[in-house]
Amino acid sequence: MRIRSIAHKGLRRLIEDGDPRGVPSAVASKLVRMISFLQDMGRIDELDALPHWNAHRLKGRRGDAWSLTVTRNWRLTFGVDSETSEITDLDYVDYH
Repeated sequence: MRIRSIAHKGLRRLIEDGDPRGVPSAVASKLVRMISFLQDMGRIDELDALPHWNAHRLKGRRGDAWSLTVTRNWRLTFGVDSETSEITDLDYVDYH
């Protein structure tokens, strides 16, 4: 899937320029792997193949977004535009 929009500045720098300075160095390589997988997948249900990322749809007002666990508190969140098969609002957030 193509990534249409990125909310986190450091994540944008990592994806567009390969520059990891905007994200914690301890997770930069994991974020690269996760983003590569997202870009390579054809359908959202392919996330089921990776249970260790705890992929799940969010609830409530963000019910259209997905979450992947990066570390204990940090998540990669994003939406999926089903019409264009694009990832939207990709973000790196602290849940707690």
